[in-house]
Amino acid sequence: MNELRAHIVVDPEVRFGKPCIKGTRITVGDILQWLSGGMTEQEIVADYPELQKIHVRAALAFAAERDAMTKVVAHEIVA
Repeated sequence: MNELRAHIVVDPEVRFGKPCIKGTRITVGDILQWLSGGMTEQEIVADYPELQKIHVRAALAFAAERDAMTKVVAHEIVA
């Protein structure tokens, strides 16, 4: 994961501090939206030449790591 994590940077001066692919303004969220919209890894790399396949995998790994750290706090509503 550390190898993939090295491709993601957070800079408050770039895209409002959203996690981006290093050296680009393309966010992890952008890549996730393209994938969820049906684009393949190959299509993303073809449409955005500054990206490589490892960047798409890094975005997925970053999102999975973030999801694993998310805690849900359940509470009971008392009427």
